[in-house]
Amino acid sequence: MPAYSYQALDARGKKVKGVLEGDSERQVRTQLRGRDLKPLDVKTVRSKVAQASANSASFSFGGPRMNSRDLSLFTRQLASLVQSGLPLDEVLAAAAKQTRKPAVKSIVLQVRSRVVEGLSLAQAMAELPRVFNNLYRAMIRAGESSGYLGPVLEQLAEYTERSQETAHKLKSAMIYPIVMLLVTVGIVWLMMVAVVPELVGIFENNKRELPFVTQVLIGLSNAISNYGLLMLFAFVGLIFLAVWAFREESRRKKWHATQLRLPIIGGFILQSETARYASTLGLLSQSGVPLLEALRIAAQVLNNRVLRDASSRIAVMVQEGSSLNKALDQVDVFPPLLTQMAASGEANGKLPEQLNYAARNQERELQFSVNAALSLLEPAMILTMAAIIGFIVMAILLPIFQMNNIANL
Repeated sequence: MPAYSYQALDARGKKVKGVLEGDSERQVRTQLRGRDLKPLDVKTVRSKVAQASANSASFSFGGPRMNSRDLSLFTRQLASLVQSGLPLDEVLAAAAKQTRKPAVKSIVLQVRSRVVEGLSLAQAMAELPRVFNNLYRAMIRAGESSGYLGPVLEQLAEYTERSQETAHKLKSAMIYPIVMLLVTVGIVWLMMVAVVPELVGIFENNKRELPFVTQVLIGLSNAISNYGLLMLFAFVGLIFLAVWAFREESRRKKWHATQLRLPIIGGFILQSETARYASTLGLLSQSGVPLLEALRIAAQVLNNRVLRDASSRIAVMVQEGSSLNKALDQVDVFPPLLTQMAASGEANGKLPEQLNYAARNQERELQFSVNAALSLLEPAMILTMAAIIGFIVMAILLPIFQMNNIANL
């Protein structure tokens, strides 16, 4: 039974939106009237999704999506319901009823309508690639082909929850430094624009030469007061220019190679990407996906172009008959631990377990590195803020002290 999205007016004349299932548009309109709603617009979810996907082909944004939290919750619900023994169409219908977000409900009902029409779950999800990525669909396809969709969904739910938790920790860790930076910039901007100009008139009446630090402060204040908005627009323009410039693949690859060479940030990127790569390989291998296909899918989950190209070369070498650990050793971009774990897993026949162990190890190292960097960053930002404020205060007080000395003489 297809799903329809609707817009209608309630008894108070307020516009409401939602999603309903029905055999036809006319039946959905009849259901709405039975609920004392006046239908304004009724469209099939599939046509709405297709239109959004067509729009997203022309622009880099748009199209149906789920955030990581909604996807994690949906996957967990799907795993629980499938393992309870319910038919797949009833599972999807129940999952749609449990969500209160119209966008999520429309996506789930779109998948259900295609499953009811005879497609497999993986095929139905393939029509929504912006919601369900290659890794997700490969896991579903492996579960359906092996007859163990429930356990595979359980593994996928744990993976999505773990990924969401890691991303949440990293975002939470960055809140304090960002707030401190914004507070520092705000205080400096306010003092330069509002406080310093008020004192300039007092200093100008003084015939004596102002201290160097005061002259620097007045120059900065005049520049910010007169050209502050221009500086802001220029900064935003540089950001857009950089984004446009890095759309070219060769420049983006050079930039990603530079990122890996940075002292601290490069280590963070390598640990994060390695953890994602090893976890994806382990999860796919454990679910029954062939190693070669798993390597190709794992290459697509990497964000760094250098590491993605290295992963593609690994897949080619494995296809030509090389073992995974030798291919990892030849590209020589991933940490040695991953190569050692792959060699151990291939030797004892426990490659998925060893890859998962390597992923957990990289995640722990990343968390420790982030915590260590933040423990140093917080006092460094406080000292920097104190130095900036101290410079401003000193630049203001020095000429005042000079004026007091002249008055005492």
